Amino acid sequence: MPAKATRDRIIEAAATLLSEGGRDAISTRAVCAAASVQAPAIYRLFGDMQGLLDATGSYGLASYLAKKQQLDDSEDPVEDLRAGWDLHVEFGLAQPSFYTLIFGEARPGHETSAARQAADLLAYRVKRIAQAGRLRVTEERAAQLVHSTGKGVTLTLIATPPENRDLNLSTMARESVLATITNDTITVAASARLQNAAVSLHASLDEATVLTAAERALLGEWLHRINQG
Repeated sequence: MPAKATRDRIIEAAATLLSEGGRDAISTRAVCAAASVQAPAIYRLFGDMQGLLDATGSYGLASYLAKKQQLDDSEDPVEDLRAGWDLHVEFGLAQPSFYTLIFGEARPGHETSAARQAADLLAYRVKRIAQAGRLRVTEERAAQLVHSTGKGVTLTLIATPPENRDLNLSTMARESVLATITNDTITVAASARLQNAAVSLHASLDEATVLTAAERALLGEWLHRINQG
């Protein structure tokens, strides 16, 4: 049987075990029995069990990413980010075992490919807000705040018995974060408008092809200093 077919069968077996029994249900013996393979196949295809867990998490995240990628850009990038937040929480509550496998076991310096794709989509949403002149902090800080807060809220809701969950917690956290990182450009103060303009220009700096690479780098450094206040 081709390696890809064997690999897919092992991942699907691990995903089923995860859905039915949680993280503790995935063991070498259980996966081998469910996928009808020998242990060496797992280590040959995934390196080790952690490699299999990463692949299983990516498998579970694929449907979420597909939904998120299908979200069309609207004329309001802040509203698009709001919709992305809600979809993130929805995935966590619908697939808690996959979510905690992906986001609940932080390992410094390690990130699965699917989690990286999710981060890239978040960065894209944040960049659109910056390009619209509605971001009051740097893109990096905004993305980190959205990601860390959204993940914390989702893990908290997962850990709370369904009958005791207050889904307004997600709404309140979402709106608090959006109020922190975005603004109404009509009402902000002059100093804030300067920062907003710097953030917006920095987000589109790659498009300034009239400048040389060195000039864009220098301008980027100046804009970054303005962004930092």
